[in-house]
Amino acid sequence: MGSRMHLWSYIQGRGELLAFLTYQHASLAFQTVVTGTVVALLIAVAVYRLPLFSALTMTASRVALTIPSLALLALLIIPFGLGVAPSFIMLAFFAALPVIGNAIVGLRSVPASVIESARGLGLSRRRILVTVELPIAWPVILTGIRVSTQLIVGVGAIVAYVLGPGLGSLIFNGLSRLGGANALEMAVTGTILIVAIALLFDALLVLLGRLTISKGLS
Repeated sequence: MGSRMHLWSYIQGRGELLAFLTYQHASLAFQTVVTGTVVALLIAVAVYRLPLFSALTMTASRVALTIPSLALLALLIIPFGLGVAPSFIMLAFFAALPVIGNAIVGLRSVPASVIESARGLGLSRRRILVTVELPIAWPVILTGIRVSTQLIVGVGAIVAYVLGPGLGSLIFNGLSRLGGANALEMAVTGTILIVAIALLFDALLVLLGRLTISKGLS
C-alpha cells in the first residue's frame, strides 16, 4: 500500500513532465513505424515477383533482427552524433524488418487466378498491384505492422542511451539511482507508460484493420 502511495505521489507531482515524455515516446514510435513501413513496402514490391530475391530479402530481414540495438546505436553515433538522428534511424530500421517479411508473404499469396482475371479486364501491372494485390495482402501486412509497433515502442526506451527522446530516460535514470529517492518510482512509471502506449497503438491498429479489411478477407 505504501509503495502505491509513493508511486501515485510521484506521478501527481510530475504530470507535465510525464505527459511530455509520453508524447515524445509515442511520437517517435509512430513516425519511425510509418517510415519503416513505407520502406518495407517499397522493398517488398520490388522483390516479391522474384522468388530468389524474395527469399534472400526475407532471410536478411530475419537475420537483421538479431543485431543488438545498442550496438547499432553505437555505430550510428559516429556519423550522426547523439540525440534524435541516430535514435530515429535505428528505430526505423528495426520497424521495417517485421513488415518486409509479411508484405512479401502477403503479396506472393495472392491467387494467380485473381491476377489473371484482373489482367483479363485490361488492368495494368501497377493498377493490379494497387487495386488487387495490396488489398488482398493487407491483413498480413497489417499483422507485420502490429508486431513492428510493439517492438518499436519497447525498443524505443533504449534510445535514452544516446540522449534520444522519450520515456527511456525515466527508466534508466531510475535504475542508475536505485536506492535513492524516487528511483524505483521513476523506473516503474516509465515502464507503465510504455506499456500503455503499446496497448493504445495496438488497439488503434485493430480498429484500423476493422475499417480497412474486407469482411471476405478477415
